[in-house]
Amino acid sequence: MRFGFVVPNNIGIEDPQDLIRLGVLAEELGFDSVWVNHHILHVGYVRERLGTKPYQDALITLTWLAANTSKVRIGTSVLVMPYVHPMALAKQLATLDQFSNGRLIVGLGAGSLPEENAALGIPYESRGRYCNEFLQVLRKLWTEDDASFSGEFFSFENICSSPKPQQRPHPLIVVGGNRPAALLRVARYGDGWHPMNVAPDGVRRRMEALGQHTRELGREHVPQAVQVRLDMSRLDAETIAAYEGEGVTDLIVHVATSNVDKQRTAMQEFARFLG
Repeated sequence: MRFGFVVPNNIGIEDPQDLIRLGVLAEELGFDSVWVNHHILHVGYVRERLGTKPYQDALITLTWLAANTSKVRIGTSVLVMPYVHPMALAKQLATLDQFSNGRLIVGLGAGSLPEENAALGIPYESRGRYCNEFLQVLRKLWTEDDASFSGEFFSFENICSSPKPQQRPHPLIVVGGNRPAALLRVARYGDGWHPMNVAPDGVRRRMEALGQHTRELGREHVPQAVQVRLDMSRLDAETIAAYEGEGVTDLIVHVATSNVDKQRTAMQEFARFLG
């Protein structure tokens, strides 16, 4: 079992250097990965939780974490695909993968905040189809020098995106979501599954569905990583063993407080499960 720590860029911590110090501590304590959250605007439940307190940008925070660490893997939990463009993101992530010496894990999801889509002028109901094309475009730009694609949202011929990622053919792509449409997206386009707050028995049921989808699509194997994200306080030795028994490869933990000292203490107490 591997363990990741979610750096709390999403809960209103005023000093961004506190986020970097928590990421560095995660590496020192032996966590295998550090992760960041992604939203753009303070609307809906983000505004209800934060008011006007900061929610630091995902990729800039992750870049600073990469620059201040050397071993721990870095990931996005998760980037909301409808809020970004795959061509711009392909270059950003490939560059970050190179700067981090191949440590990047790319978590991507469809999002579930209609108010944010509306404020950004992005249709909410078509986001699933957009994400399906987005994942195909991203892979093409990372693996082909003359990429072409024809779809509902993206159409292009013989374009090149460079640099390519350091990891070949590309960084691990883990797809977020617990619902049937998300599982089908994992089976079609993902290298791994990255759900939130799913209990071990829920993992088992969804893994059965994921396996069926994968076989029907003719893919060779169920995606290689199963990364369940949940609150650190929900885990003990018995629960960790239950997740491992259901095929979970990574537990990605977060601490639901903006108190940096409490974040640090929780990480240190959790360190007994690491290694």
